[in-house]
Amino acid sequence: MTQASFTHASAALWLRNPLAILGDAGGGIVVRDGRIVELVPLGATPQQPAEIFDASRHVVLPGLINTHHHFYQTLTRCFPAAINQELFGWLRTLYPVWARLTPEALDAAATVALAELLLSGCTTTTDHHYVFPAGLEDAIAIEAAAARRLGIRAVFTRGSMDLSQRDGGLPPDSVVQDADTILADSEALIGRLHNPKPFAMLQIALAPCSPFSVTTRLMRETAALAARHDVRLHTHLAETRDEAEFCQQKFGRSPLDYLEDCGWLRPGTWLAHGIHFSPPDIARLARARVGVTHCPCSNQLLASGTCPVCALEGAGVSVGLGVDGSASNDGSNLMQEVRAAFLLQRGVNGIAAVSHLDALRWATEGSAACIGRPELGRIAVGAAADLALFTLDELRFSGAGDPLAALVLAGASRADRVMVAGRWVVEDKQISGLDVAELMRRHGLAASRMTG
Repeated sequence: MTQASFTHASAALWLRNPLAILGDAGGGIVVRDGRIVELVPLGATPQQPAEIFDASRHVVLPGLINTHHHFYQTLTRCFPAAINQELFGWLRTLYPVWARLTPEALDAAATVALAELLLSGCTTTTDHHYVFPAGLEDAIAIEAAAARRLGIRAVFTRGSMDLSQRDGGLPPDSVVQDADTILADSEALIGRLHNPKPFAMLQIALAPCSPFSVTTRLMRETAALAARHDVRLHTHLAETRDEAEFCQQKFGRSPLDYLEDCGWLRPGTWLAHGIHFSPPDIARLARARVGVTHCPCSNQLLASGTCPVCALEGAGVSVGLGVDGSASNDGSNLMQEVRAAFLLQRGVNGIAAVSHLDALRWATEGSAACIGRPELGRIAVGAAADLALFTLDELRFSGAGDPLAALVLAGASRADRVMVAGRWVVEDKQISGLDVAELMRRHGLAASRMTG
């Protein structure tokens, strides 16, 4: 058997003798039909005939999973007027710019975000799109088409806002929709795009944006709609102290109390940020089996605070990672987010509480739990053949003694190869069939038109 450039998911492929692997398979793994079918012990050979990919230069991880993002925001990275703003001021600055979003601009933005994610070793992503100016009613379908082109798994969360400035909310009228339109489109999207089966490439979840941009009616009716169709729920919560003050003034209760009143404290819900939770709040989240996405770079750039990841996990709450929007993070690199999460949480909780393996787990198994996908995020027989392979051939890794630790401590940022559902979608640090120069030209033009 010889080295293979493997493209057919129906044939068996042995990723032989990796430099290191996040799993109990020192001799590598065999994949077939989009799944992992065998873990090979060190020094052994597969039990079935297989083509060979020599993985001796590679550190093999389960594909990383991004559980919170806003693709459209790649168009407003490092926007000068927003750079030094906290969340509410940042949003007020950017909402009028985002109101100029067009279908062509969104396609470019989504393609850029997805490409960045794939190149960082991400094999499954979510996106929370909640801005629907006139003419952009098909935003989720546009994003889904981009994901299919690039070959990445995705959970698109149909975001929504119906509480505008005239109603006491934060967003301007130009970017919100009425509740009836939102609910009808949400149900239609579930019917058209959602695949509820394990190993699905595309799923839909429902995601009213936040307590300060959505009416109580929409929160409650979205929860009921999600229950009827057995899809997941997602929203921003407990991100800033301003949000807590808004909820107290507007609804007479804390953000978590308000969420419970709207019928959201239940399995199938995961929350973005989750910074300002008290110990009793954390216990309630655990009892309800609600997950939390930690967004370390965004939280630090906006000075929102620090998610209590160790306390959440200690109580039994699933914690995943998210890059958040590329205007609050300014990047869509999930491997860099792993390092940021590791450093931030170790700095807060101490050396004994957080290791590099914890940070990798948050981006894999933890994220998979948040989106209800146990077949993802792990190297095990029967799991999806979604894999990220990194090499240690850069100066930053020279002399590294522990290859897995090196990815986090020395700061890996770009995967050499990425496999989704048993197919290579990144080879030699390039996405198959993607003209990056043309994409950057198109994306840059769209960004200048929006922000100029």
